[in-house]
Amino acid sequence: MLNILSALIGLVTLILMIPAVFPLLGALNWLLVPMALFGAFVGMFSSRNGGRNFCLFVAAFGALRLFLGGGIL
Repeated sequence: MLNILSALIGLVTLILMIPAVFPLLGALNWLLVPMALFGAFVGMFSSRNGGRNFCLFVAAFGALRLFLGGGIL
C-alpha cells in the first residue's frame, strides 16, 4: 500500500514538474523536489521499492533542472 502511495506522490510531482521545465518557472522545483523526497521517504517503509525509486528519479530530475537553471530559472 505504501508503495502505491509513494508512486502516486511521484506521479503527481512529475505532472506538476512539467511547467517547471519552461524558463522562469524553474523556481517551482524548490517546492517539488522536497515533495518527491517525501514520496521516497514514504516508499522507504514499503516492502517493495518501485515507488521509492520512481520518486528518487523525479527528485533527481528536478534537482538537475535546478542545477542547470542556477537555482532560479
